[in-house]
Amino acid sequence: MPDTTLPPRRSDAEQIRLETLLREMFEHSICFNELLGFQVSSLAPAAPSLSFAMRPDLVGHYLHGRLHGGVIASVLDTVAGLAVTVGIAEKFNNESAEQVAHRFARVGTIDLRTDYLHQGIGKKFIATGRLTRLGGRIASVQMTLENEAGLLIATGCASYVIS
Repeated sequence: MPDTTLPPRRSDAEQIRLETLLREMFEHSICFNELLGFQVSSLAPAAPSLSFAMRPDLVGHYLHGRLHGGVIASVLDTVAGLAVTVGIAEKFNNESAEQVAHRFARVGTIDLRTDYLHQGIGKKFIATGRLTRLGGRIASVQMTLENEAGLLIATGCASYVIS
């Protein structure tokens, strides 16, 4: 008779180590994210999110003080990568923080689409990623970017290689 028991989920202490590692990776180890000021707001599996404050060096239109479109695309790509990584951590929930980090090293953007819906005006922005599919080799994500008032600035969808 085949063994149908699932491996045990990582311990609470190991989950805290993983979350600390993910925050460190997405806030500091990826230097571009640190340059843009991205902070992990949530590691909730259903909708992980990043936030960042508006600064003068993120302005793309100097007359109107709007957020640069490249920053918008970058945060959508980054939050999607976070969503994929959190999804992988949930799928392989018996693995250590280091094992999940090793899997993250193999994640790469295949395709990214950004739809700019409103001007990037605000004091603070929050980007959220929702994993729509996590296959054996490809992951798909839908993303949103809102300002502090809840105005939807942009949406995106992306595909990632995960093998």
